[in-house]
Amino acid sequence: MSAATDTQVDSAQQWDTLQRVILPNASQMDTVPLYMDMGTATGIQLPTVGSGDGKKARAQSFSSSTKEAHVEDFLSRSSTKVRSGERVSFGSYFNAFPASYWRRWTSVDKVRLQVRTQGAGSVIVYKSNARGSLQRVDTRRVEGSAENTFELSLAPFGDGGWYWFDLVAGSEPLVMVDAEWQGPAVESTPGSVTLQITTLNKTDFCLNNLRLLAENPDALKHVQEILLVDQGTQKVEDADGFAEVRESLGGKLRIINQSNLGGSGGFARGMFEAVENGSDYVLLMDDDIVVEPESIIRLLTFADRCKTPTIVGGHMFDLYNRTVLHTFGEVVNPYRFQPSLPSEDMVLGHDFLSSNLRQTSWLHRRCDVDYNGWWMCLIPTSVIREIGLSLPLFIKWDDSEYGLRAKAHGFPTVSLPGSAVWHVSWIDKDDLVGWQAYFHARNRIVAALLHSPYEHGGRVVRESQYADIKHLVSMQYATAHGRGWALEDVLKGPTDLPDLLPSKLPEIRKMMAGYSDSIFRADADDFPTPKMDKPPRRGHGVSQPSRVTLLPWAAKTVARQLFRPVTKTSAERPQTNIAHQDNRWWRIAQFDSAIVSNAEGTGASWYKRDPKRVREMLTESSRLHAALLKDWQSLSKQYKAAMPELTSLDSWKKIFEEHTQSEVK
Repeated sequence: MSAATDTQVDSAQQWDTLQRVILPNASQMDTVPLYMDMGTATGIQLPTVGSGDGKKARAQSFSSSTKEAHVEDFLSRSSTKVRSGERVSFGSYFNAFPASYWRRWTSVDKVRLQVRTQGAGSVIVYKSNARGSLQRVDTRRVEGSAENTFELSLAPFGDGGWYWFDLVAGSEPLVMVDAEWQGPAVESTPGSVTLQITTLNKTDFCLNNLRLLAENPDALKHVQEILLVDQGTQKVEDADGFAEVRESLGGKLRIINQSNLGGSGGFARGMFEAVENGSDYVLLMDDDIVVEPESIIRLLTFADRCKTPTIVGGHMFDLYNRTVLHTFGEVVNPYRFQPSLPSEDMVLGHDFLSSNLRQTSWLHRRCDVDYNGWWMCLIPTSVIREIGLSLPLFIKWDDSEYGLRAKAHGFPTVSLPGSAVWHVSWIDKDDLVGWQAYFHARNRIVAALLHSPYEHGGRVVRESQYADIKHLVSMQYATAHGRGWALEDVLKGPTDLPDLLPSKLPEIRKMMAGYSDSIFRADADDFPTPKMDKPPRRGHGVSQPSRVTLLPWAAKTVARQLFRPVTKTSAERPQTNIAHQDNRWWRIAQFDSAIVSNAEGTGASWYKRDPKRVREMLTESSRLHAALLKDWQSLSKQYKAAMPELTSLDSWKKIFEEHTQSEVK
């Protein structure tokens, strides 16, 4: 479509705001690359012949400029100054317009960009396609106080692509007063939202987020209620400063104190209360986040325009490395039944400081997902009424299972670019080890029994047994014990799931107290000094086996774990210290005793090899997995039959009535 056609304006058309251009607060200058790009590159250099390989395109992409943003140039959350002779691009995560998402999921077929400026310079509008290559759409010279509008079609964005604009200042500074992306006006009233946060002993995070919400009243315009489900022992209402925060929210805050029912119990409470109070949506949010308040407006605006009721989620950035995007979208691999990335060229943990939107080809392809994490996820209550609430899983797999369930009922999930929170990342954590291992193992299998398209769950059972073997040869006996409990509870069927919500975690913690590999000490001096009976062969440490040597090496290692006695010296003192990042199963399996640090760096535990325990646990693991494989089809029928009752409003209401402690308004 030509630039002239793209920018032809219908003066009779009325327009509503879809997305405002926003800027970071002065206290968050480390996030500037997410809002604007001061680099000189304008896009991706893609090959003009051949397949257009994504990796090749990335290799040919331009580098971002090293220009630093000046804090004094940010005049407000909507206004900034471009210094004379300089160029600023709003082809950024928060300010480019994700045209392909609006084209695919909403009824909007055209948008309008409105930019108000003061001073002399140029406004240049660009668009990209799914491969990341760009086209200049239009250029306008501006001077004095100016308002320019560009009417833009969404037709070319079938598989991907964005719109954005650049500002170029002349001999004097150019000020952007404000800018926004608009859509054809609609007569319907915006939906109402219950904004719900589940928390467990994170009072500082909760108070900070409540203050942030109070400071951004526009984000709360259509929020009917802010509901804080407090499941901890350190109550938010008792924290210093709570009274002032509650007052600042103008009566919208309500706290429900209830027993610790896990994330699924907390978020299910939010779903339940949103249905009960008549909200059109519930917005589920984690407690250990910092929210970009504009995201709340964007999620609601998008959801209101969707063709069918749609779950709309925000992305997650790393709270401690704020330009790093955890993932652009997630799907569940149906054969392995594990979360995976939707495309091969997508990068997990992408840093916008290194490569911004214009320089990153895969960010331009629309990413269709199976689910969105419940760190920030907007769910229509019409969907909840039809498919129910969360499964009573405590933690892990509740969000992904819900997305798969919604998809099976015809309700899509969209992870919407430009909507996000900063969340404490789990990249440096290992929640497959320790008390969470039970929930990972059990809930993955439960979700597969409900949604796997394969007769016996694809690779789920096989991979589960492989995981048991790895934990056992790694001397992680508490973890293996918890995973065994997980299989036992799966085999019992679905009826006990609600009863396990408040009781299972205390049982797991009590069990783990009997294993040295789960007892942590903060001080390394609390353990005996490591000593090896003999030095490593030829001075070399443990190395990873190759593909060629893996099978014989594994057979020898397992045999050693099962039958070779532990020396007296190794029983009395560890042989070595192993840092968390070096704790790989093939390495630790070569030791009889080791001090291993945890992922958080707050302590370490003593791993001690026990051949008798390995034999017993391996035998039990084989028995449980054989039973699971044999009973897979009948178990699948049981769980599918029980799903409507387990997730019903009435079933959860009984749980909440039993475990509600108090309410604070």
